[in-house]
Amino acid sequence: MLYEKPHVDFNEFDLTAGWETPSGYPRGITRKILASDIDETKKAGSRTQLLRFGKGVYTTEPFVHEYMEEVFLIEGDLSVGSDKAGARGDGTFTAPSYASRPPGTVHGPFKSQFGCLLLEFHYFVEKL
Repeated sequence: MLYEKPHVDFNEFDLTAGWETPSGYPRGITRKILASDIDETKKAGSRTQLLRFGKGVYTTEPFVHEYMEEVFLIEGDLSVGSDKAGARGDGTFTAPSYASRPPGTVHGPFKSQFGCLLLEFHYFVEKL
């Protein structure tokens, strides 16, 4: 099956509507999917989304997934490797910052002291 994200041309964009809390994330973290044809069960396709952390919000467990992930920190701050109480971890980054994570990379947990906005690209890659 061929996967292809839909054609989306420039149009007015509402940053106040269409946000949802992703499954498994705490309240205060929301995402807005911009375009997607991702099928995590079939390990195919891709997704482009915005992810937003509220002030002081943190995750408590590391993440690992089977797709490639590229993340651009557009605004705010993000601490990587926080503990279960949200204490700071390995480092705090401020915008603009970028991360690239191959499939199977363990990353997080995360915390944002003042809130942040991330642009994320998720996609499956064929193994050579």
